[in-house]
Amino acid sequence: MSQEPSKVSPQAVIASGQKVLATESAALAQMAAELPADFAPVVELILGAKGRVIVSGIGKSGHIGRKIAATLASTGTPSYFVHCAEASHGDLGMVTPADICLLISNSGETTELQDILAHTRRFSIPTVAISSKPDSTLMKAADYRLCLPPAPEACSIGMAPTTSTTLTLALGDALAVALMDQRGFLPEDFRVFHPGGKLGAQLATVAQLMHTGDDLPLVTADTPMQDCLLTMTSKGFGIAAVVEADRLSGVISDGDLRRNMAQLMRATAGDIASKDPITVAPDELAASALAIMNARKISVLMVVDTTGAPVGILHIHDLLRAGVA
Repeated sequence: MSQEPSKVSPQAVIASGQKVLATESAALAQMAAELPADFAPVVELILGAKGRVIVSGIGKSGHIGRKIAATLASTGTPSYFVHCAEASHGDLGMVTPADICLLISNSGETTELQDILAHTRRFSIPTVAISSKPDSTLMKAADYRLCLPPAPEACSIGMAPTTSTTLTLALGDALAVALMDQRGFLPEDFRVFHPGGKLGAQLATVAQLMHTGDDLPLVTADTPMQDCLLTMTSKGFGIAAVVEADRLSGVISDGDLRRNMAQLMRATAGDIASKDPITVAPDELAASALAIMNARKISVLMVVDTTGAPVGILHIHDLLRAGVA
């Protein structure tokens, strides 16, 4: 900078930010209205690939390329980022004839891409180029061309990669989502690649968190309440599940005990149990089970299979420990 900045004007700062967002959003709208002609063929190419999508670029294009590769990999498309400069020093060995190369250069004349581009030509590796220059060296050499629309950079001097990187990033997202849609990618598939953190917890299934086997507080309808109370106490969930003909017929909760206190010791589990209890399937998302608990103001859910047989029990503490709640 040639001189010290003057006192900050909030209005000028806001106007600058709004101008950037308006410029970039207009470019995105332009690209959405007219996706590159090779967009659908590229999706078809990737769907049929036996190897990975190898993404490469340098500078800001490299940073965007890393994100595109990460998004593809996390949504069911095997992908890997190879730095084009490192590729020239041995990392070309990571690129195989079974792969597809996605090369990114706004100008299409990035010299660091020459070696990896030559490698793809030598071994007939399908190559997709992303650039804003349709007549550039990269675009002419590529098999598939994803040309960015002509749009000004959003910076005040028109040189810093801003609009172009936003467009490239959005185009990568569009490819990833189109591939997800074509593959029928489901939330449970997504969790396979996101097992950690809050996101992984939200995508956990009931089956992954529930208690099973001997932990279940199961009793029969003719079980005396004295024995039923022992089961409720020893299992530690605060309920007993009444099973008839291998199916869940009712649940006894603390509330049921209080409502039937006068006759409790003379009754059986079938006499006390609330019929048609609230249940959840093992393949439901744990977040859905939490929503049921919150809506019905309960802390425990029995898990039943398609025949109505009890296969597990889920406590709100299980959801808390997993980070769902």
